[in-house]
Amino acid sequence: MAFQNNEKEKRAAELSIANIELAFQNNEKEKRAAELVIANKELLAFTYVSSHDLQEPLRKIQTFVTIIQEEESRNLSEKGKYNFQRMQLTAGRMQQLIDDLLAFSRISTTELKFEKTELNIIIENVKIELKDTIQEKRATIEATELCPTNIIPFQFRQLMYNLISNALKFSNPKIPSRIIIKSKIVKGSELNNEKLSRIKNYCHITIKDNGIGFEPHFSERIFGVFQKLHAKDMYAGTGIGLAIVKKIVENHNGIITAKSELNKGATFDIYIPAA
Repeated sequence: MAFQNNEKEKRAAELSIANIELAFQNNEKEKRAAELVIANKELLAFTYVSSHDLQEPLRKIQTFVTIIQEEESRNLSEKGKYNFQRMQLTAGRMQQLIDDLLAFSRISTTELKFEKTELNIIIENVKIELKDTIQEKRATIEATELCPTNIIPFQFRQLMYNLISNALKFSNPKIPSRIIIKSKIVKGSELNNEKLSRIKNYCHITIKDNGIGFEPHFSERIFGVFQKLHAKDMYAGTGIGLAIVKKIVENHNGIITAKSELNKGATFDIYIPAA
């Protein structure tokens, strides 16, 4: 009896310690949640400043440069005209950077509302938006075998827009651009990826192109913010587009990978939980 009492006291003491540890962990979680709320508020404040205080003077600079180019062109030397053109291009790149940063912040802070959606509808809408570029690149976009899945529609539209426009941008100028998009349901147990659950089913989306590609060791770097593999004079852009894509996939509790070789196109594989 004494032994049993001692064991009970030991178990009670262990339970008391466990409760104290659990209370500490809960307090830490509450602190982290409060910190996250503050961080989101700060990010929203940054978004407001970016969309108003930064964009307004930039728009004025662009307007005044355009006025000078149109109305004072005859009074400018060739060097002066060239410098104003460079100023206009630089202001345009800054505008694109602000727009992309705002897009990235919205992806991070927007409420996540999932809906069962047909991917082919999203892709058709993106094709309409990119109609001029598609014609310019003599591109064909094949979207077949697409399965409906549970997604955040406006975010996935952004994802598809970024990936398709990226494929068009880095197309091979010597041949017509070809982009193939497919999807299928696969079992997590068949994927052999530690980042994915073995007991879940996933929608595997593949976006493949025949563009200029990139060297294999860049396959992870390309998803970083401000990561560009080419000089800005060769290909326009801010290096945020694929970072936005990765963030959207993470918002869907999925993963994205890329594989490529120089002059052999690129393939992006997306895995998100199936509906």
